[in-house]
Amino acid sequence: MPPPADILKVAIEWPGAFPKLMEIDQKKPLSAIIKEVCEGWQLPNHETYALQNADSTNFYITEKNRNNIKNGSILRLTKSPGQMAMQLHERIQSSSLDVKLDALKDLANSSRDITFAQEFINLDGISLLTQMVESGTERYQKLQKMMKPCFGEMLSFTLTAFVELMDHGIVSWDTFSVAFIKKIASFVCKSSMDSAVLQRSLAILESMVLNSQDLYQKVAQEITIGQLMPHLQGTDQDIQTYTIAVINALFLKAPEEKRQFDENIVNIHDCPLTEMAHILAQKQLRSIILTNVIRGPKPINEEMAHQLYMLQVLTFNLLEDRMMTKMDPQDQAQRDIIFELRRIAFDVECESNSGSIEKRKSMYTRDYKKLGFINHVNPAVDFTQIPPGMLALDNMLYFARQHQDSYIRIVLENSSREDKHECPFGRSSIELTKMLCEILKVGELPSENCHDFHPMFFTHDRSFEEFFCICIQLLNKTWKEMRATSEDFNKVMQVVREQITRALTAKPNSLDQFKSRLQNLSYTEILKIRQSERMNQEDFQSRPIVELREKIQPEIMELIKQQRLNRLCEGTCFRKISSRRRQDKFWYCRLSPNHKVLHYGDLEESPQGEVPHDSLQDKLPVADIKAVVTGKDCPHMKEKGALKQNKEVLELAFSILYESDEYLNFIAPDKHEYCVWTDGLNALLGKEMTSEFTRSDLDTLLNMEMKLRLLDLENIQIPEAPPPIPKEPSNYDFVYDCN
Repeated sequence: MPPPADILKVAIEWPGAFPKLMEIDQKKPLSAIIKEVCEGWQLPNHETYALQNADSTNFYITEKNRNNIKNGSILRLTKSPGQMAMQLHERIQSSSLDVKLDALKDLANSSRDITFAQEFINLDGISLLTQMVESGTERYQKLQKMMKPCFGEMLSFTLTAFVELMDHGIVSWDTFSVAFIKKIASFVCKSSMDSAVLQRSLAILESMVLNSQDLYQKVAQEITIGQLMPHLQGTDQDIQTYTIAVINALFLKAPEEKRQFDENIVNIHDCPLTEMAHILAQKQLRSIILTNVIRGPKPINEEMAHQLYMLQVLTFNLLEDRMMTKMDPQDQAQRDIIFELRRIAFDVECESNSGSIEKRKSMYTRDYKKLGFINHVNPAVDFTQIPPGMLALDNMLYFARQHQDSYIRIVLENSSREDKHECPFGRSSIELTKMLCEILKVGELPSENCHDFHPMFFTHDRSFEEFFCICIQLLNKTWKEMRATSEDFNKVMQVVREQITRALTAKPNSLDQFKSRLQNLSYTEILKIRQSERMNQEDFQSRPIVELREKIQPEIMELIKQQRLNRLCEGTCFRKISSRRRQDKFWYCRLSPNHKVLHYGDLEESPQGEVPHDSLQDKLPVADIKAVVTGKDCPHMKEKGALKQNKEVLELAFSILYESDEYLNFIAPDKHEYCVWTDGLNALLGKEMTSEFTRSDLDTLLNMEMKLRLLDLENIQIPEAPPPIPKEPSNYDFVYDCN
């Protein structure tokens, strides 16, 4: 007869003694089990002891996580978290350097456990650590001269313990003094600093900026771009990642007025990080990132890819202000830009007094028509549409000035064609700018989970403008290939969008590679790709076929429903979104095989494979679920914070409402898991599955089933087993060489 499920066989260690094999009853209080263990080794005061996992985590066993214990686990009897916190609190203040160093090392390891962290914080431990950093720097510097390794280790463990304690979210970041911020900033500004100390210092600065608007102001005053640049020029990718993360954090939290360009700043090395537009526009910073990070000796890891993606998005978001600014038709300075476009295209100077007013107006109207504006009389009206607003005019002027030959060729080439076949440069530029903003998601906040950066945008100081110049020439080329007329304008734009998006998926390393990729995606090639895709997605519209599809559809929907429920039974690991992504916390949720209970619980790390039901300590009966809500209706999306504004996170959020206003909040790892879980939960509640993945799966499976059922198999015997593989031929002389 198998033992009861609540009885577990474990080994328990105690330093200096042989491990004990014991059976523990999960129904008994944890304190009673600890008392029994202590009595076995004749240890008094059992209340001063605790059990912890004897693995790399060394996390304490509590009533909340005791369900994670499995048969065969190895546990360790140790001092209780309160006792351990008191001892370490005392030892890190020791006058002995060796004792202090060992204590700080133990504190850095123990602080990862939230049970210990709570006890140490209750002793005002974080204040003690900050005081040690603030007042102990001079002493550390003396130690550095005498014994550099001791200095680096001691400060590194102090900062590591601080970071681990703060990551639990127990203490507010707003409580720290300016003196502490200055000390942390000084570690970042020093030319030669221990890499571990530098890494922790950068992590602390990033968290300060992300978690407190007040601290953002103080950090931004302490750091300049010149002090961060040397860290990007090293070979340590972790240091580079943290450095870019600090820049991203400061940019993300910067007030709108501080993101704009300040022409008075001349020396980039003296530039405060609040002037973010100026910094990101600098060739020196971009060049350093391109040379030392993107084209560096080490492959880019996942976190670095995310930070580069963040930097790319934030850089393009600088364009939002111009994109959402309408042109004022009465503004002479803005109208002069249009005059400049005319002057470059037709090599004319603005005639001040020559000819009558009517004659000049007629000449302007003729030229503006050749330039392809919709409003020939007052082309300024064309730029009142937002988006793209003034950004389109900026792009046109850049193209005219920096690629003058190409600009003149396009304008004159189209002005010499018949009216119906001309490609209107002005209208095309405005719509193309709008399209590029949509493709690059200008104005949207970066996603928490995306790593989709494009190396080519780091190869030029004016990458968006150069991107536009390549694409406007592509548009003109595609227009000619399609032999388009003015009625085909939208069709041409659709083809150009497809050409651009397909070329971007290849992640070209430079703008030249992007241009080469577009050369291979001519209109003829796009037609071939579309034809191939169309053949794979044949659509049967006749009435008998439609009736057959309607008959088969319920079977397919049931199949999809079972697949969704099976996926819920396998379970998914969800990430707890925090301000610092590098130290992610995870939790797991899965449905019981009988579809009656949801099991869930916290994890220390991302699991490899499925997590057993018995290791997930919390349960939620399906019968108690009242509703499933998504997006902005979720309780955790209504809370204050940056996540609320993040469109992509909003699209991955869903919540289960149960009992009296209780809820279980989720943020899916990706769109696929979001659809699987919302479909599965709706299926459990007897509701319709409405996700886009369900529609896609239904369409795919229906088409496959239709093709199978419509095969002409009359008088054809289908074998039960697949035919045997024939033997290889004795020679291959029959093969024809196409070359």
